[in-house]
Formats: sequence, structure tokens, C-alpha cells
Amino acid sequence: MKLAFHAPDKPRAQKALEELKSEYGQNKPEDSDTLVILGGDGAMLRALHTYKDIDIPLFGMNMGTLGFLLNEYDVKNLPARIEKANAFKIHPLVMEAKDKDGKTHQEMAYNEVSLLRATHNSAKIKIFVNDKERLERLVCDGILVSTPMGSTAYNSSAGGPIIPLDANVLPLTPISAFRPRRWPGALLRNDAKITFEILRNVERPVSATADSTEVRNIVQVDIHQSSNISRTLLFDPDNHLEERIFQEQFAP
Repeated sequence: MKLAFHAPDKPRAQKALEELKSEYGQNKPEDSDTLVILGGDGAMLRALHTYKDIDIPLFGMNMGTLGFLLNEYDVKNLPARIEKANAFKIHPLVMEAKDKDGKTHQEMAYNEVSLLRATHNSAKIKIFVNDKERLERLVCDGILVSTPMGSTAYNSSAGGPIIPLDANVLPLTPISAFRPRRWPGALLRNDAKITFEILRNVERPVSATADSTEVRNIVQVDIHQSSNISRTLLFDPDNHLEERIFQEQFAP
């Protein structure tokens, strides 16, 4: 098995990288069977974007805090672990954000696309689903659309539901909604097209962020989940991602 290793520039992760390279060697990602990511959940997300054009599975080993998307770090018998691992295919959200200068920015998100007010003024956002207006005006700090995998992250912190991987829905979750009062958001089919139109965008500027890539001064954002783009994450048999999401739903 040909392995490639990737680690952020942090002492603990770099030490583990050298240990693994010494044990198993280092191949180019494009010539490898599996890309092994060392770090935290942020490192895994960055790797998904950095290596977006290389279609090989990713096996993460946790060098961070939570490590929701990763396995335990262990140097021993790594190829055998990878051979036994369970594979999960994930599909990203595709964001097309048009800014005030008329430029369109296309980005992908494996966790969520979030819109946030850029000043002290609240955002005012009109919401369309499949080109039909569903909410004339949401007054809020922001709003986000999450993947099922990302539903345990910012979406959950904002009060959105945690979604099983195979639920075929996307959470639409407001962030500090002021009007309509107590609007809880919505669950949408995963083939829905979601459009946000920024009202009074000069006076009340809004930014859009796909995972960690931010676009400022937006006037409109279109979001859909790609059905023809996928990445494969690998997990130890006793570390099922589906089970971990289930446990998050009942976390104390």
C-alpha cells in the first residue's frame, strides 16, 4: 500500500509526520492509495480542499482536540488498519456568491456555507428555495446551510438539528434571528437549490463563507449540494462516523 502523509505546521503534528514517514516512507498524493491526514478536524477540512483534484481516500489521525472526523493516532500496523477501515462518501455544497461589483465566486464546502453580517447592523435576507420565495425578509446575524457531516459543527452551535449521514436533507439554520421571532429554520431536500438575496446590501453588508473561504460584500448567494462530486473518508471499524453523529444527538 502506497501512503502519502499530510500534516499542518504544528510541532506535535510535524513530529508524528516524521515518525510515520520513517516507518512507511512518503509518496506523492497522486501516486498513493491513501492520503493520511494528521491534525484536527480543521486539518482534515483543509486537506479536502487542498487535494480536491486527487481522487483517493483520506484517513485522518487525531493530533488535535475533538477529532470528530479522525481516528486515533497509532503508528503500528497502519496499512492493515486502512485495509479494514469503513469508507464514507461525502458530497460538498457548491456556493456561487455574487458580490457588489458583479463578480461571481464559486467555492465548495464540506461542512457549511454561512452568511454573516459584516457590521453592527443586522442582516436582512430574502430566501428562495428552488426559485420560489419562501421568506420575504429574515432579520438576523446570519444564516447557514450545512451538510449532514457538518451538522454537528457550526450548525449545531447555532441551534440547528444534527442530521444522520443518510437522511438526504440539508439543515437551513438562522443565526440569532430577530424577525420572524423564534423562526427555527428548515430541513430541505438535499437536491434543493437555495438562494439568498441580500436586502439593503450597501447599508447592511454581508459576507459568505464556504468552510474557511470568505467572500465579502455579497448581493446574492446560490447553494446546492453536488451529486457528482464526492470524497471518501476512512474510519476504523470501531469508530463509525454514523455512530459518532448518533451519539452527538444524545450528548449531555
